[in-house]
Amino acid sequence: MGKGASSSLSSSSSSSSSVNDSVLKKILLSYFYVAVWIFLSFTVIVYNKYILDRKMYNWPYPISLTMIHMAFCSSLAYLLVNVFKLVEPVSMSRELYLSSVVPIGALYSLSLWLSNSAYIFLSVSFIQMLKALMPVAVYSIGVLFKKDSFKSDTMVNMLSISFGVAIAAYGEARFDSWGVFLQLGAVAFEATRLVMIQILLTSKGITLNPITSLYYVAPCCFAFLFVPWVLVEFPVLKQTSSFHFDFVIFGTNSICAFALNLAVFLLVGKTSALTMNVAGVVKDWLLIAFSWSVIKDTVTPVNLFGYGLAFLGVAYYNHSKLQALKAKEAQKKAAQADEEAGRLLEEREGEGAARKTDSQA
Repeated sequence: MGKGASSSLSSSSSSSSSVNDSVLKKILLSYFYVAVWIFLSFTVIVYNKYILDRKMYNWPYPISLTMIHMAFCSSLAYLLVNVFKLVEPVSMSRELYLSSVVPIGALYSLSLWLSNSAYIFLSVSFIQMLKALMPVAVYSIGVLFKKDSFKSDTMVNMLSISFGVAIAAYGEARFDSWGVFLQLGAVAFEATRLVMIQILLTSKGITLNPITSLYYVAPCCFAFLFVPWVLVEFPVLKQTSSFHFDFVIFGTNSICAFALNLAVFLLVGKTSALTMNVAGVVKDWLLIAFSWSVIKDTVTPVNLFGYGLAFLGVAYYNHSKLQALKAKEAQKKAAQADEEAGRLLEEREGEGAARKTDSQA
């Protein structure tokens, strides 16, 4: 009796310790994915700033830089899908590609072009502060396209984020109206792209991971950027005879951009999109600190106060989304439990009816 009790006790303790180990492993892996994403996102932003800024590498050609990224990502995605067969392509008709992927590609190319252009005129820290408006833009465009329902409390939250960003802009030492216009345009196009992915692809049951997304969208982006590049940057680059393509700089920059897409896939796939939003807030604070301490950008107390207000608004928005997701998950589980109970009841009634007919026979 004593031996049996002690053996069952030891087996239960060993099983609980193995459960704890697996939970700890999952938590550590989640932190690892977050750290990798933050590092790569941080690297790409700082690297792009370094290349485009006139006081650093001094290559102020955002369309050309974006096209280099798109050409590299298209080529690598093509190899991974068609040559190495590491990723399965999505079955997509020509009509679906033209009606869904092409508009998304156009919006993505505009978003990347404008956001890269903003690095020429604005500091890294101020750009991160302006990016806090992304939830505002996504929610507003979602309501406009009837993908989100209008809620007064959510709108108050959006206004508080906007108010915080406005204070941060007021306190900006190197305020440049053209740079702000470019970054706000980038936010608007990126928010529209995210909503369009929901409307044009997700609603049709099509999900693209970063590899298949680059496989379909990157060539489209390259094509859209080619026309403004020929008109705006190509004539200037043609006159700059001293320029030689630096394979080390642009090669490593493109590898970082591609790796960032893979990190997004890992982070969202293994955790959630909400985790990425929360990690994004941490990354923004790190970039502001780096921008102030290493790049020596001026960050004023008014800047920080305004961004602090916006940060609280974004944090509350993420918290609300988490609560809504939890409630939705609980409803789904309750519906599944009701369905299971209903099925069991039907089975029992069926068995009871069968017994009744047997006894009558």
